[in-house]
Amino acid sequence: MTIPKHSLVIGIAGGTGSGKTTVANAILEKVGEKKVSYLPHDAYYKDLRNLPPVQRENVNFDHPNSLESSLMKTHIEQLKAGQEIKLPIYDFTTHTRTDKTIDIPSNPIILVEGILIFVDPELRKLFDVKLFVDTDPDIRLIRRIQRDITERGRKVESVLHQYQETVRPMHLEFVEPSKRYADIIIPEGGHNVVALEMVIARIESLLREI
Repeated sequence: MTIPKHSLVIGIAGGTGSGKTTVANAILEKVGEKKVSYLPHDAYYKDLRNLPPVQRENVNFDHPNSLESSLMKTHIEQLKAGQEIKLPIYDFTTHTRTDKTIDIPSNPIILVEGILIFVDPELRKLFDVKLFVDTDPDIRLIRRIQRDITERGRKVESVLHQYQETVRPMHLEFVEPSKRYADIIIPEGGHNVVALEMVIARIESLLREI
């Protein structure tokens, strides 16, 4: 594995509610936030402000086309080149990109997280380490319901309808097959302490080579 001189790009993929963010947070905590530039793929959903509200609700947000992965690719390349980027902030209640952004400086580690980041071939090429968090479907569904109600102001019926219509079909079509591109598969995500310790130790080792 050839490691770039200026940064180590780590991709964390897995189904919705699999525990990707927990794994990302564990890496941030152990390695140190000041060494990491963190990019969630969710921040790159396309701005739908030009569509009527009814049409926005019908968009398949679990399909790769719903995300502006080209912008994420550009941002990763800029961070690798030592440049600061402006991370978009997405409003999931209105399906629009806000006018505010977050300044993300270039750091030794670029941590990228999202369900579909291994699907795009051009994006996939940028990852030096690819982790896939593998968790049972029933656990992922429960977490999805809890998150969407708490963080995105949605109702149970709406979450379940979306899960049946798009989340599960898109997981089977895109997310699950992308697991074959992973360097390491982590069962049960953040609850797998042994796997996390091994991954973090490897990351710290690679970091010393930069």
